[in-house]
Amino acid sequence: MMQLTLGALNINALAAADEVIITVNPQLLAMMGLQDFLKTVKKIRARVNDRLSVAGILLTMCDARTNLCKVITEQVRDTFEGQIRIFESRIPNTVKVGESVYYSEPLIEYAPESNATKAYKNLAKELINYEG
Repeated sequence: MMQLTLGALNINALAAADEVIITVNPQLLAMMGLQDFLKTVKKIRARVNDRLSVAGILLTMCDARTNLCKVITEQVRDTFEGQIRIFESRIPNTVKVGESVYYSEPLIEYAPESNATKAYKNLAKELINYEG
């Protein structure tokens, strides 16, 4: 059985946060990790931070052309819809994200017209509408 281990920095961040967005890479092991992470959030909420909640699930590194991405996306929906918000925005798998990290530049400056930048902008709009 796979076990999720979070470092002290991540635990401290969850202890201080009001909300967390859970990113999920549409791979098989990510679904198991998601379940483990939700258990960790529940424990932190019970023991340390009763304000902590899950703002939603964000699918990242998506390649909508692959069957695996479609299957995992549906599995996330089937499992969590109605319980946890699943963001409509999906961050695509693109080289530009890795390049922006390598060059230490924000994606919005490094590749302002990339699909990933557009997806992050859509997520920001979705969050604003969600909070507002």
